[in-house]
Amino acid sequence: MATNAKNLAELLNTDTTVAVGDIADGSVTTAKLADGGVTTAKIADDAVSTAKLYAENLGRRNLAINGGMQVAQRATSVSSISSGGSYHTCDRLRLAIDTSGTWTQTQETLAVTDPPFVQHGHTKALKMDCTTANGSLSAGSYIQLQYRIEGHDLQRLRTGTSSPAPVTISFWVKATKTGTNIVNVFQDEGGKQVAFSYTINASNTWEHKSITIPGNTHDAINNDNTRGRQFTWYLSAGSNRTSGSLQSTWQNYATGDEAVGQVNHADNTANNFHITGVQIEQGSSATDFEHRSFGEELLLCQRYYEHTYPYGTAAGSANGGIGADHRYVGRSTGNNYGYFTGHYRVEKRAAATVTVYSYVGTANQIAHGDTGSDSGAVGVIQNGTTSFLPRNTSGSGVSERALLYHFRADAEL
Repeated sequence: MATNAKNLAELLNTDTTVAVGDIADGSVTTAKLADGGVTTAKIADDAVSTAKLYAENLGRRNLAINGGMQVAQRATSVSSISSGGSYHTCDRLRLAIDTSGTWTQTQETLAVTDPPFVQHGHTKALKMDCTTANGSLSAGSYIQLQYRIEGHDLQRLRTGTSSPAPVTISFWVKATKTGTNIVNVFQDEGGKQVAFSYTINASNTWEHKSITIPGNTHDAINNDNTRGRQFTWYLSAGSNRTSGSLQSTWQNYATGDEAVGQVNHADNTANNFHITGVQIEQGSSATDFEHRSFGEELLLCQRYYEHTYPYGTAAGSANGGIGADHRYVGRSTGNNYGYFTGHYRVEKRAAATVTVYSYVGTANQIAHGDTGSDSGAVGVIQNGTTSFLPRNTSGSGVSERALLYHFRADAEL
């Protein structure tokens, strides 16, 4: 005889055994279970099958690397940012800005009383501090915080099929300026986008946001190392990007539809914008933030960028510790050209752009191991995903010497 849903909660609070076969499908809802009514001891071994678990949220869920802003290989604070697109502090979150004031970007340390720490254990955040305001944006003005994902990591979404998976973006945000803000998602294959708004309700107050975007039935994402999707948080947008309408279903890209309704965080030097706890996951609801160890997060970031200086020391610093110690293995006939091989700690997404530094921090120079002084110019003549080949292009007396150098390797999307 089937157990009815009304009595099930009472039975679960006793030692009475309830057989799985006695429970009708769908009869047990969260509202019908008393808090603490289901304990481990009351569930028979193997009673819950894998099929009854929400498999999409098991294991690795977060498609975003360094969503907790733990890793900042390049620097912890960079000032006077007013143009261009680059990675400045927290790894994997790219800043693009044009005629929207001047900013300082910082990897900030959160207090133990801050809600992102209290609720989700976040210790770091990315902070944008407006130092020169622009209260009258030009048509082409914008500030974007971009997260880019390569196609290899997006295949689970089944994009381009009849049943593509939705994606939920969740994050903590705090800003001085309240109002409407936009998250835009662009897919390279097919050139389509969607955009959604969220509201910052209270000034200088941490708030947790969640946005679900639909699956894309139109365009398959290439299973390769190129950019598959870009997730963009707007801080400002001129009329070029706000003249259309927000598209909540996948539509052909149009610049005017990118950020309709976006407030201008650049309109006052008192304005700050903070973000942490970025999670991008398959499914239609946000789950608790997936924490990874600092060491694992660092290795994931180094697929896209690394340098040989000790962590916390900026590339190009003088006397930043020994990066490598090599001897020239030969030289070209009639000159002092020497060749050697540099190796990356982590295989890169693609052939990296490499800059070599001498021990004293001079770019495109290499240093004598015995003196530490610059010995001559170095150029990278070949590079790949696991190693690169520098060549000493000037200087004298460099053959058969120990030579010291650092390098930075950039393979960002």
